[in-house]
Amino acid sequence: MIRVRTFTSQLKIFHMMQEIGDLDEQVNDFIASNQIRNVISTSDALTTGGDGETVGIIRVLTYEEP
Repeated sequence: MIRVRTFTSQLKIFHMMQEIGDLDEQVNDFIASNQIRNVISTSDALTTGGDGETVGIIRVLTYEEP
């Protein structure tokens, strides 16, 4: 069965690389702990605040359930 999982993270100025790394680690831990062998796709989208600044990231993982 094909499944979709969404992960989110807030992004703070001057901390983006650390927060993106933390998000990568969260997704990798999910894949490992659920023994996922077939990732179909990943996709990132940014969210913006009222003034157009980037305030968050949404990562969507599509995978085949083992």
